[in-house]
Amino acid sequence: MKKIKKLLQKIFKSFFQLIFKLAYGKIIYNKNNLDSSEISIQTIENKYIIDYFKKKYKIYKIIKGRIYTDNVENVAIIDKKKIIDNISFQQISGNLMSADKNICLNKGTPRIKKNFNGRVLSLAQGASGNFNYYHWLFDMLPKIQLYLEIYDIKDLDYLYSHKLKNYQIQALIPLGLEKINIIDSQKYRHIQSDEIICTDPISYNSGYFSEQSKFIPLWVVEWLRNTFLECAKKFTCNDKIFIDRSGSVSKHCQFINDKEISEFLVNKGFTKYKTENLNFFEEVYLFQNANYVIGSHGAGLANLVFCKKGTKIIEIRPKNYTNTLYSKLSDINNLDYRLISTDAMETQSQSNGDIQLDINHLKNL
Repeated sequence: MKKIKKLLQKIFKSFFQLIFKLAYGKIIYNKNNLDSSEISIQTIENKYIIDYFKKKYKIYKIIKGRIYTDNVENVAIIDKKKIIDNISFQQISGNLMSADKNICLNKGTPRIKKNFNGRVLSLAQGASGNFNYYHWLFDMLPKIQLYLEIYDIKDLDYLYSHKLKNYQIQALIPLGLEKINIIDSQKYRHIQSDEIICTDPISYNSGYFSEQSKFIPLWVVEWLRNTFLECAKKFTCNDKIFIDRSGSVSKHCQFINDKEISEFLVNKGFTKYKTENLNFFEEVYLFQNANYVIGSHGAGLANLVFCKKGTKIIEIRPKNYTNTLYSKLSDINNLDYRLISTDAMETQSQSNGDIQLDINHLKNL
C-alpha cells in the first residue's frame, strides 16, 4: 500500500510540474547566460568595498526578470527562460554550486507567478537567509549598501525576502527603509517584476557553505559598526555577559550542564542574556558595552561585530565544529579571543544539548 501511495504521489508531482512547465516554459542553462539585452551589469568602483579576495562587486539589473526559490537550497534568477549564473544560489548538500545545478532546470518553476510593478532588490539566499541573525547582518543587509553604491534608495520599490521579524524591521530604519515594501519569499516563491536587482554574494562563492563565512570582507564589519553603533539603545545591563542559547529551536551548541555553568558564571559576576528578548538596538548596546562575552558557537556571537577593542571573548564549541568565523571576526575587531573545544557528542542522544563543559576550563581562563 505504501509503495502505491508513493507512486501516486510521484505521478501527481510530475504532472503538477509538467503543467507549470507548459505555463511558464522550461528553464535552460546557457554558459553565455549573461549575454542578454535585458541584463545590465555595473561594477562598484568604491575601492573600499571589495570582497575578501580583493575583487570588485557587480550589480545586475534584469528587465522583466523572474525569481523562483524553494526557500531551502535554491534561488533561481531568470531572464526569460534562461537561468543566470553568478546571482542564482544553489547549495546542494552543503556545497555551493553553479547555476547548472539549480533545481528549476529539472522541476521548472512549480508555483503560480506573481507580477509586481517596479524595482525589486533580491535578498533571497535559501534557508540561510530565513530568520538567521548572523546571515541577516553579514549577508542580507550589506547587499542594500551595494545597491546604494549604484542606485538611489528612493527608486527602490520592494525587497524580496522572507517575512521580516521585529529585529530585521528595526535594522532597516537607519538605512531609510522602514517603510519599504517586503515581498515575502515564503508566500511568493515565483515572481516577476519590471526590474530585478541582484548583487554578487557578499562572501559566499564556492566550496562548503558553512566554511565560507570566514571570508568576511573588512568593509562589511566597518559598515555594520558605522551604521548601527550610533543607534545603540542604552539600557541597564552588565558588562560581563553570558549568552543563553536555550531558546534556539536547534539543540546543537547547547550546554548539557547549563545550570552548573550558569551558577559558576553568576558567582563570577556575569549575567545571562537571551538576545532574542532584546530589540535590535538594545542588542547592539549590550555588546558595545561588554567587557567580557562568554557563549557557545551560534548566531548570537555575530554581535561581536559591535564589541569595542580588547573585549575578552570565550567561545565554546564542539571539536567537530570547525567554523572559525568568530575567531576571524575577533581578529578583525581587535578582540581578546579564546576558544574552548569540547568533545563532540551526538545531539540525537543528548536531547538537551551537545556540549558538556568542564567548569575547570572556565576556571583556567
